Amino acid sequence: MEKYKNLSNDSSVREFAIGLDYIDVKFSTGPVYRYSYRSAGQYNVEQMKRLARCGDGLGSFIQRNVRFKYEK
Repeated sequence: MEKYKNLSNDSSVREFAIGLDYIDVKFSTGPVYRYSYRSAGQYNVEQMKRLARCGDGLGSFIQRNVRFKYEK
């Protein structure tokens, strides 16, 4: 997994791993959550990948758009 940059210094996201059709997200508390095309939709997953690479806004996006749409 890759460390999340957390440019705003206020995110609960700590690490992420990007796959072809999914993103795994590790928060400061709890397990790793997988958001896939199947569970969260292609658009949302691609947005999450972009935000993860930028290091800003991923946690907020998850809370607003895909909070419980994780696969596992």
